[in-house]
Amino acid sequence: MSVPVASWTPDPFATQFERADDGSLILRPLGKLAPTPVRLVDYLEHWARATPERVMVARRDASGAWREVSYAQMFERVQRVASGLLTRGLSAERPIVILSGNSIEHLTLGLSAMWAGIPYCPVSPAYSQVAGELAKLRYVLDLLTPGLVAAFDTPRFARAIGRVAPDVEIVGDAALEGRAVNSLESLEREVTPEALAAHANTHDDSIVRFLLTSGSTGNPKAVIITNRMCCANAAMLSQSMPFLVQEPPQLLDWLPWNHTFGGSHNLGLAMAYGGSLYIDDGKPTPAGMAETLRNLREIAPTVYFNVPKGFEMLATHLRDDADLRRKFYSRLRAYFFAGASLAQHTWDQLDAASLRERGERTPMLSGLGATETGPSVTFTTPAMGRSGVIGLPAAGALVKLARVAEKLEIRVRGAAVTPGYWRQPELTRMAFDEDGFYRLGDAVRLIDPSDPTQGLRFDGRIGEDFKLVNGSWVSVGPLRADLIGALSPLAQDVVIAGLDAEFVAIIVIPDLAACSGLLGLPGPLSFADVAGNPRVLAMLRDRLGTHARANPASTRCARRALLLPVAPSLDLGEITDKGSINQRAVLTHHAELVAQLYSSTPGDRVAVIDPECS
Repeated sequence: MSVPVASWTPDPFATQFERADDGSLILRPLGKLAPTPVRLVDYLEHWARATPERVMVARRDASGAWREVSYAQMFERVQRVASGLLTRGLSAERPIVILSGNSIEHLTLGLSAMWAGIPYCPVSPAYSQVAGELAKLRYVLDLLTPGLVAAFDTPRFARAIGRVAPDVEIVGDAALEGRAVNSLESLEREVTPEALAAHANTHDDSIVRFLLTSGSTGNPKAVIITNRMCCANAAMLSQSMPFLVQEPPQLLDWLPWNHTFGGSHNLGLAMAYGGSLYIDDGKPTPAGMAETLRNLREIAPTVYFNVPKGFEMLATHLRDDADLRRKFYSRLRAYFFAGASLAQHTWDQLDAASLRERGERTPMLSGLGATETGPSVTFTTPAMGRSGVIGLPAAGALVKLARVAEKLEIRVRGAAVTPGYWRQPELTRMAFDEDGFYRLGDAVRLIDPSDPTQGLRFDGRIGEDFKLVNGSWVSVGPLRADLIGALSPLAQDVVIAGLDAEFVAIIVIPDLAACSGLLGLPGPLSFADVAGNPRVLAMLRDRLGTHARANPASTRCARRALLLPVAPSLDLGEITDKGSINQRAVLTHHAELVAQLYSSTPGDRVAVIDPECS
């Protein structure tokens, strides 16, 4: 197997635009998808033979030193663990479920399962840590019927294991009272001809894992991920961002592997192109950022992936810390964000840091995708880099823009698209249109309708949009992004209300650290402290008024706001472990706050602005 290496071309997203009979717009990439191997683990074998000593994955151990595993070491161990897994009668009907987060052990077990042809499912650790009855985790295990459950850092998962996996083999790294726990080492066996035959029988349509949707509008769905999807996505990445694979990529990454961004996109990029992935045990929170900064002072990424909140927190440190800035930009070819629009002020701060350090802007790339699409659908080029732009389809992604109400929904067909949801045929049927295009549920619009080659702009989630009582549609996604920028640095996020109301109102999720800093107080305040602070409310009212005066239309003008007085709940699905806010869940579970926003006597915790909206 050879790994393709390409150079950046002037137009990597040459696209043919066609109008279908039903009025939808078809975007057909002119470039063909590059040849791929049959299996994702074929990349592991290739690099184990080509660059056996290169670091594949690393993580800090208890002493703080980096524990590094080479490609050769990983490949040898994967075959031995896979041989042990094959003695257990595991299959798609009895897969492996991994409850714990990113770790070397997690990756070893996952790759071993892939090599053996046994699907596995990484589950958000938050599902096991919530208070209460663990209903979501119980639902997932009932859906998947696993034959083996793994939990490294095992004691953290003792309650979940005892309650929802009482009769399943457990693999972990510590003993549990009254329960047998097998170590990863105990799974290892000599690689037999039978094991080699089982591996050879895997193919491009073999299921490698199940990835769970967030379950924000109900119970999670188990998205089927195949070898074909993983390999197609790797090829799409190399053709869309070839300069990232002209040298082996080096990543420092915290993004969880139970999500498609970290587990499919980033992990796939690193392994497919012989890269080194350093696991970052930090994350973009006031407590977690210290660990991320510690790691960035030692590991220089060639491309840095994050969500907008992570870039926002990093930008301030890059501005103020010359040593960090020097290390961070020493090998960096590009940044890449996903999950939401990046606020313009954060973009400007990163540009300023890059110009200061290297005399030029570092490309900020983005795109659009979903768990069900492998995840890649569209990417931007450096020339397209601006907030809200999602670019054009990557090679291998045939895109349809279909009219839904007053918006254009983006839909896709291609090798990276899932065959469906595990054991849920009706949901699978509903996810695809009559022409076999997967419905992403995202709205887009042409940047320039007279010149489609300028690319696409994100236009919100179709299911989040609503009408005011006057019949005007509120486009939640773009308005949310604008308001976060307008309320910076007070707001971590905003939730937009107004269904069948006379005007738009918002619930603000405050950035506690930023609010503390603006007030000159040490350490983060609590949500309750911020919600009732008159100085914060005055700043909120001032910024909201400025935005309203510049956006007087009723669908753009937020006339009232209040601050969420409690942290968004993981248990209730209001926030994911990546920090994404679910609009519908917050509005549903805080109906009393919505009522307060629209009350004739809203009270002193509601910021009311004066301008009349048109």
